[in-house]
Amino acid sequence: MLTEIKHHTMNQQKHIAIVGATGAVGEEMLNCLAERNFPMSKLTLLASARSAGQTRNFRGEEITIKELTHDSFEGIDIALFSAGGGISLEYGPSAAKAGCVVIDNSSAFRMDPDVPLVVPEINPDAARSASKNIIANPNCTTIISLMALFPLHQEFGLKSIIASSYQAVSGSGAAGITELEQQNKLLSEGKEITAENMNVYPVQIASNVIPHVDVFQENGYTKEEQKMLFESQKILQLPELKVTCTCVRVPVYRSHSVSITAQFDKDVDVAAAKACFETYPGIQLKDDPDNNIYPVPLDTTCKDDCLVGRIRKDQVLDNALTIWVVGDQVRKGAALNAVQIAEIL
Repeated sequence: MLTEIKHHTMNQQKHIAIVGATGAVGEEMLNCLAERNFPMSKLTLLASARSAGQTRNFRGEEITIKELTHDSFEGIDIALFSAGGGISLEYGPSAAKAGCVVIDNSSAFRMDPDVPLVVPEINPDAARSASKNIIANPNCTTIISLMALFPLHQEFGLKSIIASSYQAVSGSGAAGITELEQQNKLLSEGKEITAENMNVYPVQIASNVIPHVDVFQENGYTKEEQKMLFESQKILQLPELKVTCTCVRVPVYRSHSVSITAQFDKDVDVAAAKACFETYPGIQLKDDPDNNIYPVPLDTTCKDDCLVGRIRKDQVLDNALTIWVVGDQVRKGAALNAVQIAEIL
């Protein structure tokens, strides 16, 4: 019997690759794999030729980063991609053709009808139907928002979403963090921030907020705002779901916050809404405003769970709740979600 169990365990171990291993999300994927004791037989780290030869420590072992090529995926079971949409479009199909399951963190494949778009706490079964050997990770703001909305949807039936996001600079990668740090330093020294200090954002981010995340579309919304619409419809399988969103960059280093007014098919009850979060995985209730208890970005930084609070009946729309949800967009909004998908496989 012990032999059978050992054999079964060995069969579960996978050869995992991380594409974009030197980026912020790639580094966080390494952390998640280690912390969750992911069962793997081998780990391969892939990046650009510029990064090849560097090493990363994983479970006490130094692993040398290899250059990403179209021939990198032979023998690899699962590849976690986090190197941008262009890289995913170029190398993802090569990995899939080699028999590797691609879990892609970019927007490259999200709206492909044959590619599942997965949040494991919401639609885990979709991950098992990847006909193209590609599974897409949703946008970070979508993941964090739906972590709070899905338990409510199960109880009341979601009809529409009105949202405003407060997005940390790490959503722009390491360059966003660096830009905020440099601008904060200049301000603390009484110096002026000039155009040469603004490379990531079109205007100053320090001591400011910018209602501009991603590129503007013809309808006046940004691509990030439209992702909330299309991705929510696909994940929840609600093609008639109405979503309007304003995405805002704020001078916070890590963790996104979202203010949401959600309208439902059924009459809503605040106590029943709070009860939805008591045992639901991946989301915790933090809602006692009388004692100044509500989620803030520092509460979720480098943490797995999203937090929800400020739950109240909306005063404009019928059958509607207004809520506040916060989550670490590098972790649950990207790296952790991808690793959880790999765990399903």
